[in-house]
Amino acid sequence: MATLKSRLQERYEKEVRPALMKERGLRNPMQVPTIVKIKLNVGVGEAKDNAKALESAVRTLTVLSGQKPVITRAKKSISNFKLREGQAVGATLTLRGERMWHFLDKMMNLTLPRVRDFQGVSVRGFDGRGNYSLGFRDQLIFPEIIFDEIEQIKGLGVVIVTSAEDDAMAADLLYRLGMPFRDYKVSKEVD
Repeated sequence: MATLKSRLQERYEKEVRPALMKERGLRNPMQVPTIVKIKLNVGVGEAKDNAKALESAVRTLTVLSGQKPVITRAKKSISNFKLREGQAVGATLTLRGERMWHFLDKMMNLTLPRVRDFQGVSVRGFDGRGNYSLGFRDQLIFPEIIFDEIEQIKGLGVVIVTSAEDDAMAADLLYRLGMPFRDYKVSKEVD
């Protein structure tokens, strides 16, 4: 069975990779940075009191990504938060391959423009190793989420892991793929 490539993956292979090779003077296509994986995280602190909150978070992540998330549990007890070791505190999943490219395309072209008063994402979300972190205050901006089925609004953390050596190369890669950075120009150094 043949699988369909994402528009974004085709754009990377036909436009972005050759442009980065030429501009950076790379000889081998394997030296060009690429997107390795995308991690999605939802914290559900109220899961210790309300089991439906955790089910709702799992259902939301499943709808957004097309795969079932793993439930994360507390590693140790914290009495101030009334948290016991082993209690469910959130859900996480890792996207790779086709699902990763489809999610990234959807996020950059459909979801981010739906944010109210959107003026671009900050370049300061890089971690020093070429990975980019982005957070959403609510999951309602994703087109698959049905507003009436949401019991409680939760945040969503997205981490885009790249094979880039530094933040400047990763920012250049994401910008060329279509990430709407505010005040960013190609080949500009990241702070």
